[in-house]
Amino acid sequence: MADSNTTQKNKPGLIRQLNLFDSTMMLMGIIIGSGVYMTTGDMAQHIPSAGLLLLAWIVGGLLALFGALSFAELGAAMPDAGGQYIYLKEAYSPLWGYLFGWMLFFVAMGGSIATLGAGFARYVGYFLPALATDHPFFETDLQLFGAAHKYSLSYGHFVAIAAILILSFFNYIGVVFGKWIQNIITVIKIGTLLLFIILGLSIGKTTSIDFTLNPENIPITKLITGFTVALIAVFWAYDGWHNLNYITGEIKNPKRNLPLAIILGTFLIMLLYLMMNYVYLRAMPPSDMAGVERIAEHTGAILFGENAAAWISAAVLISVFGALNGAIFVAPRVYYAMAQDGLFFKKVAQIHPRLRTPSFAIIIQAIWASILALSGTFDQLYTYTIFATLLFAIATVIAVFTMRKTHPHMPRPYKTWGYPVVPAIFILACACICANTLRAEETRIPSIAGLGFVALGIPVYYYWKSKQKSP
Repeated sequence: MADSNTTQKNKPGLIRQLNLFDSTMMLMGIIIGSGVYMTTGDMAQHIPSAGLLLLAWIVGGLLALFGALSFAELGAAMPDAGGQYIYLKEAYSPLWGYLFGWMLFFVAMGGSIATLGAGFARYVGYFLPALATDHPFFETDLQLFGAAHKYSLSYGHFVAIAAILILSFFNYIGVVFGKWIQNIITVIKIGTLLLFIILGLSIGKTTSIDFTLNPENIPITKLITGFTVALIAVFWAYDGWHNLNYITGEIKNPKRNLPLAIILGTFLIMLLYLMMNYVYLRAMPPSDMAGVERIAEHTGAILFGENAAAWISAAVLISVFGALNGAIFVAPRVYYAMAQDGLFFKKVAQIHPRLRTPSFAIIIQAIWASILALSGTFDQLYTYTIFATLLFAIATVIAVFTMRKTHPHMPRPYKTWGYPVVPAIFILACACICANTLRAEETRIPSIAGLGFVALGIPVYYYWKSKQKSP
């Protein structure tokens, strides 16, 4: 027994190497992807009002901030790697934690990494057309489950995979490499956004903004529905506000730095997003924005001339690359925590003895994300989990209430500001978004399918539990 305990103590573990600046840059780098450069044109189709567009970005940012304030309490009280997996396991049962990790690995984070890889390849194709994702060199029709599916392969697929594998390699060989990549790229991203905002406010060719909430006299019920749909898009542009909790085990003084990084990073992003959209509205009215996919490029060309499009495309390229690195960095810590509990392959719980990274977890994540990127179906898979991801976020914030009752004496270095009002607002608002997602015809089937996929993890969970009991 003594030898076993000694072996356990001598096992290499994660090292706390991330300070407050590193943590804040990690969070901001994950959240700032391509959403702020592309989302507003889609939103304008549902709410053709400058006032409502800005309001949607404010409300979405406040919701992300309220969720972040709640997650910060849980993270400071349980400062270990794993994030939501740990909180759900402690607040409810190991099954809840496992189902979150199951969804995260197979679809939510795997699909997110594949999507970001494809987004990176798309913008590489802007500068190198031969590598564009929309120029396939192979196409075929596949029969799957009795239905025909068109499959195409382009050099852009391999660009996406190359980006995933290169960043996975740097995160494999050390936390320092991953954090410095993230710090440098995030500083560039923030600087690019600030430059766009400053130039847009000072020298751009602007137009006056009509802040009327309903300039086209749309029926109020339709306007409310449109605002809710737009809010979903905004909320997902802020997606990633909870990812810093996954790497709590590597943050220095997490009881102080985790809450500060979460709150500071989320608040700064809300300000940047709001100002970016204000500049968009100075370039063109919402009626002209409707349906414009690359809104930053379009408004940049109006404000600064046609040559601005290439610079903005380069900014988006860097932004997506940073978000991809952040996603690759944080997620393996969840799989590592699951494997420590015997709910994933045992090798995933290993920390590299010299590099001190969850090396095998990074490897299997890179392989799975590359398969999804090559399959071309990752975007559909990812949409199926949006509903389930929101439900897990609601359950985690409810855990703030649950843990205060079941673990009243647990040390809480940080307590949620505005408790119980702030977490309650987050829960109610997200519940409304979920209800609207189920009510809307275009999102009902993907939402139910996403829940079905999560349910598939239940028998797999009991398989892992049975392996624990066997000799």
